[in-house]
Amino acid sequence: MNMSDFLSKMSAALSWLKENTSWAPDWMVALAIIAAALVLALILHALLVAIFRRIMSPQRTFLGLLLGRTKGPTRLALVVLALAAALRWIPLDPAQAVALNQVLTIAFIVLLGWIALIAIDLATAVYLRRFQLDSDDNLLARKHVTQVRILKRSVDSLAVVITVSLALMTFEPVRQYGVSLFASAGVAGIVAGLAARPVLSNLLAGVQIAMTQPIRLEDAVTVESEFGWIEEITSTYVVLRLWDLRRMIVPLSYFMEKPFQNWTRQSSELIGAVFLYLDYTTPVERIRERLIEVLKSSSLWDGKVANLQVSDCKTSTIELRALVSARDSGALWNLRCQVREQLIAFLQQQFPNALPRQRTAVELPPDTHTEQKSQRAG
Repeated sequence: MNMSDFLSKMSAALSWLKENTSWAPDWMVALAIIAAALVLALILHALLVAIFRRIMSPQRTFLGLLLGRTKGPTRLALVVLALAAALRWIPLDPAQAVALNQVLTIAFIVLLGWIALIAIDLATAVYLRRFQLDSDDNLLARKHVTQVRILKRSVDSLAVVITVSLALMTFEPVRQYGVSLFASAGVAGIVAGLAARPVLSNLLAGVQIAMTQPIRLEDAVTVESEFGWIEEITSTYVVLRLWDLRRMIVPLSYFMEKPFQNWTRQSSELIGAVFLYLDYTTPVERIRERLIEVLKSSSLWDGKVANLQVSDCKTSTIELRALVSARDSGALWNLRCQVREQLIAFLQQQFPNALPRQRTAVELPPDTHTEQKSQRAG
């Protein structure tokens, strides 16, 4: 049974019901027709759901999930259509019929917008199921999750705007005077645009970030001398989770207008430096060997970068720079601390004289030298 057959049979049934209830008062006839329309709409919805479930594969495909998620809104939409079709047989005044038809039309448009939002949300969830943010190498996952979530907000906003526009277009004054209203609102539009410039700039920045992706979810960044991770990207602002669990709120436009550091732009792998300031008598080669031993025994090291060099000479110390690498910023921070601690402990145990020392030259006055020589001669 297709939709046209069902509607024709429903019209015939409602016509028969109206003809055989001419003896009843108008309110009773109206209730009977409404009840019949509701029952027929619910039967049609159950039949359509059963047919679609039989046609579609048993796997949890997008259409199957969409059918389950939109079961309530589609049922209400069919009920609204049935009530709209039954209005012609309900004994109502013309004004009342027009008002009810207007209400049912708006309700149907709102339900269609609701179904569209559910479909967008479900499509986003199905697409993002293949990406896991909690893995070590999550660069591709962060790229797709960031892009899809930002675009989803934009598409949701567009769906809401279209739904509201269609609902407003059902009113005759809006359709009749829409052009003149838009033409006369030119100056007001300019004023409103200037007032809403920060909001619009953030919305445009959100689209730019979704396309170019200077930042992604869980990127390690430094903003305004604060280090943290991108926790959330909304349509107007970005939430940074700082290292001490504070939250920093930054406008989206900031990331398109001002410089910032992104530690995980291309990959999560990072190289860090550990500086030691030691005495000139320090055995550099022995410390280099100890660095390799420390790194090989650490689970934080990714096995790629291990280097120790004398990077500078100060007045009383030399500067040793140890370069190490790790899989992400958190592991790198812990690895740097571990290397620093173990190298200092090694120097304290094996080469305590290599630690920084202050040298003082004591010069005795001339009389003291003469007295010391006479005492030696005597």
